[in-house]
Amino acid sequence: MNKELMEALDILEKEKEISKETLFDAIETSLLTACKNHFGKADNVKVEINRETCDFLVYAEKEVVPTQEDVEDDCLQIALEDAKEISKRAEVGDIIHVEIKSKEFGRIATQNAKNVILQKIREEERSAIFNQYYEKEKDVVTGVVQRYVGRNISINLGKADALLNESEQVKGEVFRPTERIKVYILEVKNTPKGPRILVSRTHPELVKRLFEAEVTEIRDGTVEIKSIAREAGSRTKMAVWSNNPNVDAVGACVGMNGARVNAIVDELRGEKIDIVNWDENPGNLIQNALSPAKIVAVFADPDEKTAKVVVPDYQLSLAIGKEGQNARLAARLTGYKIDIKSETQAKDAPGFRYEDYLDDFDDEEYEEDYDGYEESCEEAPADGEMLSDEDTVGGEETFSGEDMIPEEEALPEEEAALEEELPEDGEAPAEEEASLE
Repeated sequence: MNKELMEALDILEKEKEISKETLFDAIETSLLTACKNHFGKADNVKVEINRETCDFLVYAEKEVVPTQEDVEDDCLQIALEDAKEISKRAEVGDIIHVEIKSKEFGRIATQNAKNVILQKIREEERSAIFNQYYEKEKDVVTGVVQRYVGRNISINLGKADALLNESEQVKGEVFRPTERIKVYILEVKNTPKGPRILVSRTHPELVKRLFEAEVTEIRDGTVEIKSIAREAGSRTKMAVWSNNPNVDAVGACVGMNGARVNAIVDELRGEKIDIVNWDENPGNLIQNALSPAKIVAVFADPDEKTAKVVVPDYQLSLAIGKEGQNARLAARLTGYKIDIKSETQAKDAPGFRYEDYLDDFDDEEYEEDYDGYEESCEEAPADGEMLSDEDTVGGEETFSGEDMIPEEEALPEEEAALEEELPEDGEAPAEEEASLE
């Protein structure tokens, strides 16, 4: 058993995370290379390594020829006399295995074999590091600041170095060597010199990943971050939604006495974070996104992705924010183009009053009612015409217009009855004359 080789392979497997099988393949390749350098060719050379004991055997397959004079190539053929010393049952034409002593290799062949093994180890090490950090792409890792490379910063992530470019640094942040910071891995590239890792401190996903690590409800899916907008180093707005009606999304992110959000603010060096509730209604979402400003009215157009917002006069500057920051972040968070005006300005501005939308609604309603009235008039029969049997109600015919008896015409019998009851002018009834006498 080759204990030294076994111990060396165990150490490499633990430290470099290189599998033993890969190292065995590297050793076989190095031995074949050494044979080729020593003998000039290695087409018939075979290497066998016992994976359990680490014992290895190198041999050449040679054809047995009758005499030494018949040997044309020492690397491929062997005389029968020499073959008998290796195997007594050797016959002419047989293929026998001739062991090659690796200790007989020259210094150059040995050095080449060593270089092959080292090269394979370096390649596998780079590949293992690339795979390790490629899986962490779009995630947050902790690194140690090493040094400034021009205006860029070199950060040690453990087994590899990452580069924090100037464009991905937050303005005003200054780091000292050996300081530990959290960064967001933007991209991992595989290069001949090893993996090239680019990280960021300004990406909005950095805040999202920090909340996922800090807030248990976000990690298990109870609370979901729907949208996030960030101006690195200054302010971040984040809209959250709870899939459980019994869980307050904003409260879960803030934590007891602000413990959770304060931990993230400290990591971001004092960057302010606004957490608002997500709402499917664009008007409510825009109203939440513009917090802490109070909103009087929101007129949102989902098709055009525009919104007109009215705020009290004393809240206009708060709604817009310093240099328009609050309105700008709200627009990014909601995806709407937001136009903000005060109540005084909205009185004379079209599209900022309820009347502008109510008038349109009334006109549409009036047009619908008028169209319905015209249709009913077209269906009504003309005066003096009898309705068809289909228009009768309950099997009885109905009439209209001149078919009805006019009020001026009366039946003859009714006229005679009226003449008898009513006396002529100037005459009193008989009963009244008797009473007068």
